[in-house]
Amino acid sequence: MSDERNVSRRSFIKTAVTGTAAGLGWTANGQAAQSSANSTGELTSMSIREASELVRQKKVSPIELTRACLMRIEQLNPALSAFITVTPEAALAQARTAEADIQKGMWRGPLHGIPLSLKDVFDTAGVRTTAGSALFKDRVPQEDAEVVRRLNAAGAVLVGKNNMHEFAYGGTSLVTHFGAVHNPWDPSRIAGGSSGGSAAAVAAQLCFGSIGSDTGGSIRGPAGYCGIVGLKPTYGLVSTRGVIPLSWSLDHVGPMARTVADAAIILQAIAGHDPQETNSRMIPVPDYAAALRARTSSLRVGVQREFFFADIDPEIEAATNRAIAVLEKLTAGVTDVQLTASVQASVRTAVRATEAYAYHAPYVAKTPELYQRETLDRIRTGQNITAPAYIQGLHDLASARRDIDRVFDRVDLLITPTHPIVQSRISDLAGNIDKDIEIGTLSNRNNSPFNVYGSPAMSIPSGFTKDGLPIGLHIVGKHGSEATVLQLAHAYEEATEWHKHRP
Repeated sequence: MSDERNVSRRSFIKTAVTGTAAGLGWTANGQAAQSSANSTGELTSMSIREASELVRQKKVSPIELTRACLMRIEQLNPALSAFITVTPEAALAQARTAEADIQKGMWRGPLHGIPLSLKDVFDTAGVRTTAGSALFKDRVPQEDAEVVRRLNAAGAVLVGKNNMHEFAYGGTSLVTHFGAVHNPWDPSRIAGGSSGGSAAAVAAQLCFGSIGSDTGGSIRGPAGYCGIVGLKPTYGLVSTRGVIPLSWSLDHVGPMARTVADAAIILQAIAGHDPQETNSRMIPVPDYAAALRARTSSLRVGVQREFFFADIDPEIEAATNRAIAVLEKLTAGVTDVQLTASVQASVRTAVRATEAYAYHAPYVAKTPELYQRETLDRIRTGQNITAPAYIQGLHDLASARRDIDRVFDRVDLLITPTHPIVQSRISDLAGNIDKDIEIGTLSNRNNSPFNVYGSPAMSIPSGFTKDGLPIGLHIVGKHGSEATVLQLAHAYEEATEWHKHRP
């Protein structure tokens, strides 16, 4: 974003807060006034925190925010393919309800009246949930996923369901029944996967935030490639009930947003024990927004270069080293650590492949032709994994999640590049199954070990390539330390300008 646009945006927000922005605010009877075209563009560029404060003060209406997002979806989604299903009527009905409640003094919190989206693996009552597949193209759930229920309770406005890599089994978001997802920074490039549509939608300001799922990097990878923030929480912190699974033992659910503070706001709404979810854990949920204000000077940061910097793109390596130099000034220092990330690949493969096949076996037997060829091939690999191999994989998984805490005896957080490679061109991968799998796997190489470990991990913007493509920085913490991860991420964000850039 240019300096001129930054000034313009700041001026808009300041004017709106003081209640003198032309065309903004609520009328005497509590209905939103119609905003001008210019104001609509400014509305969608705000953070959740900024927009929420204006909504709370009744300077901007949830209806205005929702209409602004729906307008951008209509304009930009044909080029990006970020959404599979858009729900304008339902979204505007939620916005009207939010406006009426807030007018009565019933403000529920910072997500009340804020337009969000959902990756299309989350069940939504009465709205189809496809997982990006022809197999489920007409599947309409009867109940909401637990995360959706919590967002509704927080008063969020849900504008639609995002495109994705079919059944979350890939890292490019090209393999989908609904057309390849394109990166807003360069539509000829991939957005990453599998939550590619969510990342593209947030980056392009089609919504203020989204909820993704992450089994091997599917939140953090697209976030890094699209220049936004993506957080995979500790395994079991956020319920996966009502989410179409890839691997029950590795699936995580988390927020995607344009700022660290916004990710904290969304996490606050969706985190916490779900007594009806088998994999949900009793993990304390602190005030994440308050954690952002804590000092970082005592935090110890660790870096391992042997695995995470191997065969890395030079521009990404340079950006990561610059980010580490910033973190050295913000913390108690950066030290080298040893982490056996590479050995977790066999664990991940055995567990994920077996569990994916277990879920899909009835469909594969009955209607294999409804799958994309790449997805079907990958699912079938789980058919040949023996029971002893799967059991050993589960044992090794449990051991890995126990042993990772030993790394944090010496440091509080780990830092890696989000990706070792830059965003590939769609034309280089389209129709090439082997190449798509190779690039998807390599893109998420630095992320996927932490699905095995179950550790909280976050990607934040940390620079751009010479071609203007976003670069991500990956911050990892010990189990249950989301507050600390957010704390350092926010401090880095405050010390840099990368998060302020827009496609």
